[in-house]
Amino acid sequence: MKRYIIALMLIVLGLMDTYPQRARMGKLSPLLRRVARTTVSSPQRVCAFVKVTAGGQRALQEHGCKVLLRKGQLYIVDLSTDQLAELSLDPRILRIEANHAAQVLTDSMAVHLNALPAYEGQALPHAFTGDGVVVGVMDIGFDLTHPNFYSRDMSAYRIKAFWDMLSRDTLGSRFPVGRDYTDVTEIKALGRSTDGRDMTHGTHTLGIAAGSGYDTKYRGMAPDADICLVANAVGDNAAYVDSADYYKYTFATDALGFKYLFDQAERLQQPCVISFSEGSSEDFYGHDQLYYEMLDSLVGPGRILVAAAGNRGHQKTWFCKRRGEQSEGTFLTSKNQESAFTLKSADDFVLRMVLYGARNDTVLVDSKQVKEQTDSTMQMALRHDGTTYFFEVEAYASCYDAQDVCYDVMVNSERGVGKICPFSVEIVGRDAEVGFWNMTGTLVTNAVNPLLFAGESTHNVHSPSSAPCVISVGATSYRDSIANYEGAWKHYWHAPQGMRVPFSSVGPTTDGRIKPDVMAPGNNIISSYSSWYLEHHPDASDVKWDVAHFDFNGRTYAWNSNSGTSMSCPAVAGAIALWLQAKPTLTPAEVKDVMAHTCRQPDPSLTYPNNEYGYGEIDVYRGLLYLLGTDKIDGVSKKQTHATVSMTADGMLRVCMADALQRSATIRLFALSGAQVYVGQLHQGLTSYNLALPWLASGIYVVQIDGPVTVSGSTLVRR
Repeated sequence: MKRYIIALMLIVLGLMDTYPQRARMGKLSPLLRRVARTTVSSPQRVCAFVKVTAGGQRALQEHGCKVLLRKGQLYIVDLSTDQLAELSLDPRILRIEANHAAQVLTDSMAVHLNALPAYEGQALPHAFTGDGVVVGVMDIGFDLTHPNFYSRDMSAYRIKAFWDMLSRDTLGSRFPVGRDYTDVTEIKALGRSTDGRDMTHGTHTLGIAAGSGYDTKYRGMAPDADICLVANAVGDNAAYVDSADYYKYTFATDALGFKYLFDQAERLQQPCVISFSEGSSEDFYGHDQLYYEMLDSLVGPGRILVAAAGNRGHQKTWFCKRRGEQSEGTFLTSKNQESAFTLKSADDFVLRMVLYGARNDTVLVDSKQVKEQTDSTMQMALRHDGTTYFFEVEAYASCYDAQDVCYDVMVNSERGVGKICPFSVEIVGRDAEVGFWNMTGTLVTNAVNPLLFAGESTHNVHSPSSAPCVISVGATSYRDSIANYEGAWKHYWHAPQGMRVPFSSVGPTTDGRIKPDVMAPGNNIISSYSSWYLEHHPDASDVKWDVAHFDFNGRTYAWNSNSGTSMSCPAVAGAIALWLQAKPTLTPAEVKDVMAHTCRQPDPSLTYPNNEYGYGEIDVYRGLLYLLGTDKIDGVSKKQTHATVSMTADGMLRVCMADALQRSATIRLFALSGAQVYVGQLHQGLTSYNLALPWLASGIYVVQIDGPVTVSGSTLVRR
């Protein structure tokens, strides 16, 4: 069996003739490094983060940067790609960072799932419905006309602001991309986001977070909240982006979107929680370090950001070759032309890549040689069985620990990698400990070398969910099938009830922190779907996951099922909106404290928090009890009563239940101070009661019912 060792070649920098000086690559994030190497004669505008030295803001003006946002020494700027080299060489510029916008995080855009609303049966009392709170959603594919976004009685339209980043109607706009609308009449007349005919992800996630349910049981978590929206650009709707604006849609643009939502909430004088069901892989370059720093400056009291953990939990994405082992490896395959992975080690090692076929061709890469090259980058090519494969290896210090060297490896072929012939990756070196992170492609096994089977389903939480200040959400499951509007049963992702769905991403993060933070149902969740999408794609496969079609104002709308951490994320955001209603100054740290004390812990064999469940599955009611201090009142149960309890306008306490009481029950009313202000009896044989109360001051009260198990428990009411 003949083997070929491919000589390593230096990369040729495309900008040598364009720029008078080579850019300082160490200051640039991966996307900008590629731009600096490959940009040709026609420069483009980039929306980027820039961090400067103290007093270094003049450098931005001198290099033609347009400042869009400033937070101390951190800026979001609009700059030209032909200024990158000079900007990076300026000693007042510490770092420049941009990365392509994220991907939406449904498990599959073509496969949509259904279940009864995740928290049905755990409904909160009417006092906590999101009233007085803004739920912000940044996503793609909004139907602004869906009745789910009116109040339940249809008397009020709840969308108060909308920034469409894809809009071509930019005349007079104050934004780097698109324009916004804050007049309700304009928003309703607009009807949809620019991508609303082909995308519907945002319509679904918004319904989970804050849908009224219209005349159905598919009510969102905060049905009375005000709504503010941003329609952004991601890979899924890239067709709507003009090529001249390609680099304007980055993490920096997303950060501006988050600020917009928080600013609109401030205009309305309300606290705000944002749901973001998008994300992309972490890396060791630190392309999101300035992003995270900006997010830290945006969140705070009454400003919470929630993001989906990702849907790669069922994939092998990581392994480690331990010191003392001679080698560890796997096979890699990709549906696309490129596969990419990252290696991290403080030691020297050899990377062995093999293409199998009529002959087995081997590529050996010595980590020491990579570090010795210009820009620490090597390129090579290999002709195998009639197909040319291109390899690139780039070394750089880890942004988390400079002692660790990282190696980004990209393998490219016009016929794909691992599709035509098996392709294996093996780390060799008994004295080295090397971590492997898969970025694109799939880790598989192959009988041609059964010893290469490494890979664990871990280390795959997405960014910005991985940021310390962001609430990261994974998905649990309660249903694996539904009946669609045609009566056909649809099945998807079986998991034990209340446990993590296999697709839900798991930690740790690249710097070793525990993520996700919390879980919520994300498998087979029913919510609103776009009428514009249904009109333009009536035969699409995901329409087969619609559970109902209905008419409203001359249009046909849908309730559709969907699965992914995209669905669990807005459920948590809506839940936090209810907590913000109870405590408008709630901070991200306080949210995590509530979760640490009140989450349901699905797997008793684990310690919490952990990298599968975080603190566990969110418990809205227990969280409210904890926030309000009522869990410290003697005699108040942490279990929520199944009875429906409310205060009538004339001061009566109304109690309703599904079935007549089999025996009498005692009902008590407590002030938040813990003082008992009322005690009464619910006599057997009835299903509803109206109880006369003494005079009570306005505020929140705790109701405790003691009796048959069907009604025993507590709830909250507002006087």
